[in-house]
Parts: sequence; C-alpha cells; structure tokens
Amino acid sequence: MLNKVSFKEKVGYGIGDAAANIAWRGVATFLFIFYTDVFGLDPVVVGLLMLTARLSDGISDVIMGVIGDRTKSKYGKFRPWILWTSIPLAISLSLLFTSPDLNPTGKIIYAYVTYIFFTLVYTANNIPYGALMAVMTGDIKERTSIGSFRMIGAFLGGILLQGALLFLVAYFGNISPSIDILKLDNEKYQINVNASSDINNVHIKTETGVATFLWNDNVEELTDIPTVGKSFSMEAGKTYSFIVEGESNLTSEKLKIIDQQKGYSYSMYLMSIVLALLMYVTFSMTRERVQPPKEQKVNLKQDFKDLVANKPYWILLTSGLFSSTYNSIKQGIIIIYFTHYLHNQLLAASYLVGLMLVSIVGAILMTPLCVKFGKKNVFISSLAISGGIISLLIFCGSGAVIAIFIIGLLSEFIGAMFSALFFVMLGDVADYSEWRNNRRATGLIYSAGSFASKFGGGIAGAIIGFVLGAYNYNGMDVNTIENAIPGIKMLMSWVPTIVAIIGSALMLMYSLTPKKMNIIMKDLNDRRLNEASNKS
Repeated sequence: MLNKVSFKEKVGYGIGDAAANIAWRGVATFLFIFYTDVFGLDPVVVGLLMLTARLSDGISDVIMGVIGDRTKSKYGKFRPWILWTSIPLAISLSLLFTSPDLNPTGKIIYAYVTYIFFTLVYTANNIPYGALMAVMTGDIKERTSIGSFRMIGAFLGGILLQGALLFLVAYFGNISPSIDILKLDNEKYQINVNASSDINNVHIKTETGVATFLWNDNVEELTDIPTVGKSFSMEAGKTYSFIVEGESNLTSEKLKIIDQQKGYSYSMYLMSIVLALLMYVTFSMTRERVQPPKEQKVNLKQDFKDLVANKPYWILLTSGLFSSTYNSIKQGIIIIYFTHYLHNQLLAASYLVGLMLVSIVGAILMTPLCVKFGKKNVFISSLAISGGIISLLIFCGSGAVIAIFIIGLLSEFIGAMFSALFFVMLGDVADYSEWRNNRRATGLIYSAGSFASKFGGGIAGAIIGFVLGAYNYNGMDVNTIENAIPGIKMLMSWVPTIVAIIGSALMLMYSLTPKKMNIIMKDLNDRRLNEASNKS
C-alpha cells in the first residue's frame, strides 16, 4: 500500500539520523572547544567562521533540493544520495578534527576549507535524507510515526557519540610524561609533571576524579581555585607542579594526563567509520513511494514561485531558525561549561547521555500529544517551556551538580518534541503546496528547512564566539578562563531562553491546524487514487 511503512523500514530510516548525528552533534558539541582549546583559534574567529559557512550553506541547500527533486535513478530521487555521500561525509568529519602544525593564518585557512567542505557534503547527504521521509508515505500519521523513529535514531546516535567520545579521547590521548609525587600529608601531595615534547593542550586529573588540583606556584598572578583537574599547554622540558588533595595512596598510575589533540582526532576517526556504515544500512532498508503528480513538468521558476507564496512554510522556517539557534547554543557551550565552570570534563559525558535518554522519551510522547493537541500547539509549548526551564541554570553554583542535571534534563525532555516536529511539519507544508498548486517540490522545501536548521547553528556559533570574546576567553591560556565564567553561565542559561521565547511566539501565526491538514490529506489521497486508477 502507498501509505503503509513497516516497523523494520522505520527503524532503517531512524538509523540514518543516528549516523547524521554522529556528524551533527560531533560538530555542534565538540568542535567549538576543539577549535579554541586544542587548535588554538580565537573564539571570535570561530564564531565568524561558523556564521560565514552557514550563510554559504543557504545556496548549496537550495541547489541540493533542486538536484534531489530532479534525480532519476533505479533507487529513486533521494535514497541514492545517502549512499553516494556516506564515505565523503566520514572523511570530511575526520578532517575537521585533524589539527596540522600550521601558523595562525594557516590554521584559519585550514579551518575554513575543511568546515565549508564538511557543510557541503553534509548538505548533499542530509537534505535527501530529510526529503526521503516525505516520499516514504503519503499518510500524515505514518509520517509523524516515522518522525518519532527518526528522532529516536538521532538521540541514539547522540548517545553513542556524546557518551563515548570523551572517554575515547581519554583513551587515545593518554600520555606518559615524567611524574614525581611527593607526599605532604595523608591525602595531600605535590605532583611534578614533565614532558619530552610540546603538547598544545593537556588535561590532568586523577583516575577516580575525586582529588582537587591547585597550581603549586601562582601562575602569572592567577587567582587559583581547587578543581578536579587542570587544562594547560606543556612545553618540552618544563616542569609543571600541582598540589593535589582528596585521595590517599596516590601513585603515578592513578593520574591521567590526556593529550586532547591526539585524543579528539583518533576518536573522531573511529566515529567516522561508524557513520559511513550506518548510512549504508539506511540506504538498504528504505524505499520511496510517493511520486510527484503525473502531469507535473520540470519548472524551477514555478517551484520557487510556489515556495515564496507558501505562507505556512515561511512561518515554520523562521520559527525553526530560532529553535535551531536555541538548541545549538545549548549544545555548543556544554563542554566548555563542564570543563571550565564545573571543572570536570568527563562529567559532561554523563550529562550528554542523560540529555539523549530523556529526549528519546520526549520523542516517543510527541506522537500521542500531537494527536490530542495538534502539532502547532505541541511545538509552541515545547519550545517555550524548555527555554523557561533552562534559564534557571543561571542560579546554579559550580557545586550544584544535581540541580544542574535536573534542570538540564527536564528542559531537554520537553524540548525534544519541537526538535522532532520541525522536520515532520516540513512534510505538511510540502503537502499544502501540492494541494494548493498541484505541484510537488519536496526536496526544495526540505532544503530551505535544512538551511534554517544549519544556519541556526551558525548564528549560535557566532553568539557563543562573540560572548566569549567579549570576556577575552582563550582556551589555551588559563589566565583568561576564570574571568570568562559569567559569559559561560549566560550562554548556558538565559541567552538561549530569549531565543526560545522569540521562536515560540512566531509559531503562533502558523495556520496548518489538524482540521486543515485532514482536509488536505483527504483531497490529496483522492487525487492519488484517481491517478493510480487511470494508470491501470
């Protein structure tokens, strides 16, 4: 049947977003801190890079949507692109987290080239993937169900990446410098560390993560506070000395000193291989069923004219831009927040996994809530309430770990619904366009929707970069980090809240109610049945 999609195929489709989220969340969550703390770029430079690259994405997104609509192969219009781009996407992700030894200008050029290359390949992969959902079935309830599977897959991919990556970084980046330990008291030690080569960024902590570290000597008048670890750059032959308290029987084997550069690169190489394999699974397990009207002729000018006149689409697109910016600010600041405010980077892995787990529950609840209240109302409520809750983090001190987890998890649980709904609702506006104009341009509609999602990430990167830059943040200079803490807290709390409120308010103008969509789907199904009977 045209509208029926099996459980197996829905799972196969969801696996594709698990793969995509290895790339997407890898970049959204870890690239900013990699660029600033490991590669050594200024946060303002990183913010401008992300904004510029995402602006250029708009053109490539639309072009890819047009190409997808006009692709003809034995596999369909959109499925083959998932296959063709799987390996290039894995390669582009690996290049992002590779840090060659270049001068400052060379580093900026390398970052721009590899980041733009990644966005182009991601576009060629993700726009056909998103459009595929709209042509797997013509049933809006089935499509909502597929959207739930997609988001569950996305969250599982996020759990895989965000839960494992920091531990993989610790594994691959583990180094063995010269370590001298002098016992000062029962649970107090002086630790001297010396490396034989320069390392741009290392992180030192104990194996259990219980003991706190203080610089043994005041570093350039830095106001030091005890933390469960320290991040710093090492010069060959130079001794770095710490006072460590809180653990007994401390030995060199119980210390972990991580080369962040090597750890991030090797970890992301492994994740890229997993990404390519999962993309192939999605290609193999899905099928296309919904075709454009038989009488439709190729007319790019008319496709754009229809898009411009599609008012519900533009409202959804604008609200989606703000909702994507909201999510991307929250994702982009987490590692910096846990590393430099809570002083426990590995704890971020538990936080990120928790976010993914509650998001799965939120995505599952999305379908019955939409049936009862409508997609528009669930979208608005989810975005507004999630934003309101996350603002409470401004009141949390660095030791309020339980409160931080509760606030963050509750916000993410509720926010998972609008994240899942955006791409489901793009299918609705594609149906609305076909119903109104008797023409279908699914790829074009999803391309502009994808641009809103990705450009939101660029705006978020710029916001993070400019705020951190205003506080003179330098991830490779410990002297600047403490002064930037107020900005880091703002970015984790009320800055995304403002963005969420604006996005939810814009969605009030969206006109495709459940009653309206039922009328549209009835008319479209009648047209398709008539077309099928005429064929036979």
